[in-house]
Amino acid sequence: MTTSEPQALSDEVQGLRQELATQRQALLASLLVSAWMVEARDPYTGGHLWRVARMAHALALESGSTPREASRIAMAGFLHDLGKVGIPDAILRKPGRLTDEEFAVIKTHPRVGARMLSGHPMAELVVGVIHHHHEMPNGRGYPMGLAGEEIPRDARLVGLCDAFDAMTSTRPYRAGMPIAKALDIIESELGKQFDLALGTTFLRMGRDGAFDGIVGHSDDGIPLQHCPVCGPTLVRTRSARAGHHLGCPACTARFTWTDAEQGLQALPTGTYAEAEELEPALDRAQIEALVLDWADAMVGS
Repeated sequence: MTTSEPQALSDEVQGLRQELATQRQALLASLLVSAWMVEARDPYTGGHLWRVARMAHALALESGSTPREASRIAMAGFLHDLGKVGIPDAILRKPGRLTDEEFAVIKTHPRVGARMLSGHPMAELVVGVIHHHHEMPNGRGYPMGLAGEEIPRDARLVGLCDAFDAMTSTRPYRAGMPIAKALDIIESELGKQFDLALGTTFLRMGRDGAFDGIVGHSDDGIPLQHCPVCGPTLVRTRSARAGHHLGCPACTARFTWTDAEQGLQALPTGTYAEAEELEPALDRAQIEALVLDWADAMVGS
């Protein structure tokens, strides 16, 4: 073997590793895009996946997870509602409270999400969260009625963040709760709906202001806005610029992003949006950033 052969072999191995990393990142990006498009079906949940992922990452680190493990949990948090692709629009977008029959349909989404990932190369990293994020320590959750330690820890963690975001987000039938009120509810449910140890840490973080820049936002430094006509969220992507248009996904009112003292604001034009302005505004820049943030979590997958 010549002296150049070991170097050539090393370069080839490095090239294969890079190719594998690129393929993993492409797989993750495709999953994140799918989750984003599912979320876009509900005009009131803009930014929910990002918020759950951010809170889950922070809580995991504070609870003793390694940075790599925290990234994996955050990734699972972004994907936790993937199974809602199987929920009919009439139920997912219903403006009022659900009937028992409709809620039974909603309760199928964890199983649907788990089935969707069956055989996927990255399934083992996230499927526990997707399947079990609605289980409760008292055994009254779904889809399997698991209790206590039967529930995977990362599912208990993401489920806590998911519930908190639901409480602090606006819905058609109610305004989002103040952070303090949502934290008080979590405290009253420790050991019942929410894991005692994780919930105690979450309460301390929340009362110290750890989630103030996440609640009501769809990205770092980008607060949610709302349609003044009918109420749903208006999500500003990282690529939005003054003069760009968007449409309300519910009433189809047209808005223009306009420079203001507090940043870009969506101002109504008094007209209806064009068809392309009503398409889900996929934030590719955010997806790319998340893939890079979570790259270490995919090593070995």
